[in-house]
This record gives sequence, structure tokens and C-alpha cells, in this order.
Amino acid sequence: MAEHVENSDPKGESLMEKISDKFHGGDSSSSSESDTETKKPVVKSEVEAEPEPETLKNKVWRLFGREKPVHKVFGGGKPADVFLWRNKKISGTVLGGATAIWVLFELLEYHLLTLICHILIITLAVLFLWSNATTFINKKPPHIPEVYLPEGPILQVASALRIEINRTLDLLREIASGRELKKFLAVIAGLWILSIVGSWCNFLTLFYISFVLLHTIPVLYEKYEDKVDPLAEKAMHEIKKQYAVFDAKVLSKIPRGPLKDKKKD
Repeated sequence: MAEHVENSDPKGESLMEKISDKFHGGDSSSSSESDTETKKPVVKSEVEAEPEPETLKNKVWRLFGREKPVHKVFGGGKPADVFLWRNKKISGTVLGGATAIWVLFELLEYHLLTLICHILIITLAVLFLWSNATTFINKKPPHIPEVYLPEGPILQVASALRIEINRTLDLLREIASGRELKKFLAVIAGLWILSIVGSWCNFLTLFYISFVLLHTIPVLYEKYEDKVDPLAEKAMHEIKKQYAVFDAKVLSKIPRGPLKDKKKD
């Protein structure tokens, strides 16, 4: 009997071990499945946390705080195409015509009134010869067209010009009142620099230089804007630092004009 009990014990133990192994295997498989399920959303969150290249691109600092391309800043029409050399023939013709006018009046010292009179003399001489030679050539005399200007566009231009003049006068009135000292000093400095430049050259030369810069700087900036913008950002930060020091030491101690609220009362 004792031997029979001893022989039956190993079988019972083996059965219990198999049953326990099945339960542990199920627990391990369920735990592994639960671990994989918990890992999946972590991977998704990591993927979602990665920044998109478009958002990084939109955060790039641009000169003058612009958010549009250079072409749209200039209006996006034919003037923008001319300034940005979209059509090289038209842009070259415009710049060449401006250069010819500058050479004619500045280097050759040709006067405007003299040029107008010479053009009128040549035009009248050609028309006189043409009208008198029609009897020999058997052609019609020259037809001089009449100039017709519609009222609508002229009134629109006059109205827009009136609005801009009034806006400029309001701005000058606001600057002269002394309420915004920063803007007042910026205008004074700009006018002072412009007066110095005007003493070096006449108005025609200054206009021609501005015209040439308008046809060269935007094109170069559009081509190298990724290199120019970081340098401009550093320069703007340095200017703001220097202005903050100047404001704390000088501008804050200057008495300012009356406020708008007090003026309204």
C-alpha cells in the first residue's frame, strides 16, 4: 500500500505541474498581448509628436515680418514681373530707357524744355512734308487721333490720391504732436539722411539710383532670401537691444505731449 501511494504521488505532481504550466502560459501570453497593446499607442503618440516640416518652415523669420512671397508683396501683377525680371526683355527695356534718359539729361546736360521743343519741331516737320507730299504719292494725309480719357478711372485716381494726401497729413499731424517719440525721431533721422544725400546729387540722379535699386535689390533678395533673412534677424535683434538702452537712458527722461484721452476731454 505504501509503495502504491508513493507511485501515485509522482503522477499527481506531474498533472499539477502541467495544469500550472497551462495557466502560467496563458498569463504570459495575455501579458505579452497587453504589453503590445500598450506599446502601440506610444508609437502613435511619438509619430504624432514629430513636427511637420511645413510648420517649421512657417516659423522662419522673414525680413520686415512679411508672410507673402516677394512677388505678392509687389502686387503680383505686371509691375511685379518687371521689378523681379520675370520677363527679361521688358525689364531690360525699362531699365535701358531710364538709363538713356539719365545719360541724356545728366551727362549730356540736355534740358527738358529743349528736348520737348526739338521733338515738336521734328514732328511738325514730318507732318508738314507728309501732308504736302500726298498729291505726289497718292496717299491719304496723316490722321492725327483725338485723345479720349474716360471719366471713371480719372475720378478713381483723384479720389485715391485725395485719400492718400489726407492720410499723409494725419500722419504728419500725429508725428508732430509728440505722442510717439520713436516715430518722431525716425522721421527726423530719415529726413536728415535724405537731405545729406540730396546735397551730393540732384533729384534726377537720386530718382535714377532709386529706380536702379528697385530693379536689382528685390531680385537678389528673392534669390538669396534664405541667407539674407538670418543675418537680418540678428541685425534687428541688435538694433532692438541698442534702442532699448537708448530708450532707458535718454528717451524715457524726455517729457512727452498730452495723451489722446486728455485731448478728447
